[in-house]
Amino acid sequence: MGPVSTAEGEVDGAAGLVPPRERGATRIADRVVAKIASQAAREAVGPLPPDAEPPHATVVVHHDDTARVRVHVELGYPGDIGGRCGRVRRRVIERVSGLTGMQVPEVAVQVERLHPAALDETHRRTR
Repeated sequence: MGPVSTAEGEVDGAAGLVPPRERGATRIADRVVAKIASQAAREAVGPLPPDAEPPHATVVVHHDDTARVRVHVELGYPGDIGGRCGRVRRRVIERVSGLTGMQVPEVAVQVERLHPAALDETHRRTR
């Protein structure tokens, strides 16, 4: 069986499919990518202090194939802030690129607030 002729041109006869360049494109909205990035940040941060807000992200998608991400987190203190931010960055890149197929050249992690660990009465300072 050979190619099938249509008013617009030839179509592959074996599968009867329109060539990829003529099918259109899938666009993933910025807010969808932001939700993926937010969830990935939550996974990477781990347990939050009781009064902390969960991580949230903002995203700008360029040319439907590149996402620049900014993640806002609140972390417990004391702790390895740099290490936790690095884990957030790596997890966001892994999840966004894996689920959307986009490149993620930039993930800015912004620490909005540090929550001190609860101190027992013997370690509290008096004013």
